[in-house]
Amino acid sequence: MQILRRMIARLAATMVTLVGVAIIVFVVIRVVPGNPIAMMLPPGATDADIQRLQALYGFDKSIPEQFLIWASGVLQGDFGTSISLRQPVSELVLGRLPATLELSVMALVIAVMLGGTMALTATLYRGTRVEGAIDVAGGMALSVPDFLWGLVLILLFGVLWPLFHISGRVSPSLGFEFQSNFYLWESFIRLRFDVWADIVAHMFMPALALAIPLAAIISQLLKQSLKETMHLDYVTLARTKGYAETSIITREALPNAILPTLTLVGVQFTFLIGGTVIVERLFSYEGLGNMAIDAVINRDLPLIQGIVILFALIFTVVNLVVDMTYAALNPRLRHA
Repeated sequence: MQILRRMIARLAATMVTLVGVAIIVFVVIRVVPGNPIAMMLPPGATDADIQRLQALYGFDKSIPEQFLIWASGVLQGDFGTSISLRQPVSELVLGRLPATLELSVMALVIAVMLGGTMALTATLYRGTRVEGAIDVAGGMALSVPDFLWGLVLILLFGVLWPLFHISGRVSPSLGFEFQSNFYLWESFIRLRFDVWADIVAHMFMPALALAIPLAAIISQLLKQSLKETMHLDYVTLARTKGYAETSIITREALPNAILPTLTLVGVQFTFLIGGTVIVERLFSYEGLGNMAIDAVINRDLPLIQGIVILFALIFTVVNLVVDMTYAALNPRLRHA
């Protein structure tokens, strides 16, 4: 019953958050300079043409009236029509969402593997030069933004040693007809491993660019948690029983030290999705981030609103899942 009440409270807070985000975004993008209608019309357009388009998209009304019209449409599943692409916003956003999710999940997997390996290695060789080298590498990884890592990877593995693709999502020459927008999973399920390998080759460098800073954060937090756990009584008892140091770290210390890192990974995953904007543009990756930049450049207000609301929904849902998972794994919270 306690868990149910907590979930209901979190869902209510999520709805309030989404409404607040919608109001702020709706108002801000309409008060900033720039007229989206002017960007749609040819140079010889008349005032009548401008007024006709303003009435078509509802820009002739006040901002509160525009918001009420837009909100009523959202409640019916209609997020409006893109000004620049002339297509429903919901179809455009949901069509690009799978690409961004696949890229973000792949980046998260790489970050967890890299960060976890660095933390375990530094804990195993604590007090030695190996730990110092890992700390230096983590500091360098964290101090460089992900888009700069993307430029470095393009230079190294796209120009000097062309091992991976530097643009796009899949090679058109494969001629594979996808039935969904989840290219990576669909190609794997349909046992087209040649297509799957090509998609991975396109995703690897942007995913690695996103993963490197996150791996450094995971490494630092997990290593600190492991160091604190290594001094507890049950770890000392395992050491007196003659267990190998590697076994003590992985079987005794890690399960208890990983909980704070789990929360961090969940929170950082939401920022990881938002961080795909520049990286997707850099690698010409067909995801939400790339579309968001085009929408801002074209002053496509309905599309900007749809993308931001979707990002906000993902953020709140992921945070809710992380909170519930942490409560389920932590006995002190579960029995509180």
